[in-house]
Amino acid sequence: MLCVRMRVEGLALCSLVSFLGLTLLESTYCQHLPEEPCSVQILVPGLKGEAGEKGEKGAPGRPGRVGPPGETGHPGLKGQKGLIGRYGKMGPSGIKGTKGDMGDPGPQGPDGDPGVPCECAPIRRMIGEMDILVAQLTNDLKFIKNAVAGLKETDSKVYLLVKEEKRYTDAELYCQGRGGHLVMPKDEGANTAVATYITQAGLSRVYIGINDLDQEGHFAYVDRSPMTTFSKWREGEPNDAYEDEDCAEMVASGDWVDVACHLTMYFVCEFDKDSV
Repeated sequence: MLCVRMRVEGLALCSLVSFLGLTLLESTYCQHLPEEPCSVQILVPGLKGEAGEKGEKGAPGRPGRVGPPGETGHPGLKGQKGLIGRYGKMGPSGIKGTKGDMGDPGPQGPDGDPGVPCECAPIRRMIGEMDILVAQLTNDLKFIKNAVAGLKETDSKVYLLVKEEKRYTDAELYCQGRGGHLVMPKDEGANTAVATYITQAGLSRVYIGINDLDQEGHFAYVDRSPMTTFSKWREGEPNDAYEDEDCAEMVASGDWVDVACHLTMYFVCEFDKDSV
């Protein structure tokens, strides 16, 4: 309280000294101007003037806040047609058509020359055996041509791509007839080797030795060994589409897809190196 009081008294004393100084200055000034009466002028604010001219445009202010999002605009123009997607699965076989009507019988031909009487049974038997032998040799020749076209080998297996379209069971019988099975990739290395094989051949799909013919939904290798250590199913597979997909194919990427067993396509046989 004492400090406050001293400050107030100091301010009052300063004000008094200032007032006396101004009075003395005014008196001195008035003595030097004897012809004019001494007066004190008090300045007061005048009336409000008229509005001035509009000034120039100022500099841009700083950016304001981001406003709320606007309403959704109208849909844009339709874009261009995209690239063609990958090929889908082969669809199921269509329904067999109805048999047509039998045509009219043709005119009877002239009688042939009389044959030479002989014992033809042994000759017919021999011809039949020769037909069987020719068919077997034809199949062997096709097998040799496929083998010459290019075998693929790993440390323990030999793979043969057969470019003959067959149904699944016929393809497996073909491989068994040569001492092997449809290819059964049981690890990543074997799967990659087969995928590379069919890609280099320019193919997109082949039968492989995997099916669930014995028990629906439980896929196993064609030699009936279980699939417990490796699988390469494409995402979403096996899906048993049309409830008729009990066999498997491999596509060029190496993925497996379940398919119907009655489809015909190329396939790959595998053989143990020890038995070749």
